[in-house]
Amino acid sequence: MIEIEVQNETHQNQERIRFAAVPRIGEGLRLREPDGIWASYDVLDVWYQKAEYGDIWMPYLHIRMTPGEGDTESDGAHQLHGEQEFAVLGGEHEPFKI
Repeated sequence: MIEIEVQNETHQNQERIRFAAVPRIGEGLRLREPDGIWASYDVLDVWYQKAEYGDIWMPYLHIRMTPGEGDTESDGAHQLHGEQEFAVLGGEHEPFKI
């Protein structure tokens, strides 16, 4: 596991997260928001800085929420209304009633 410092442009905070591999620029991440909901983030920049100890280079990520992800008006995942459109059978026949 690789511990990476993630600088979040959306929430203006920094935290250390463990990854199996260093994400590349343009890749997406799913991270948990402060309210507990999962959201998509885009990797804007990846860079390495030499650690204070030894000859080790530490990775850093700069991320931002994917456009449209935080828009609650268009994001149906956070809304409970609109279930009728979700449950449309798409042209299938209704079950036969005896």
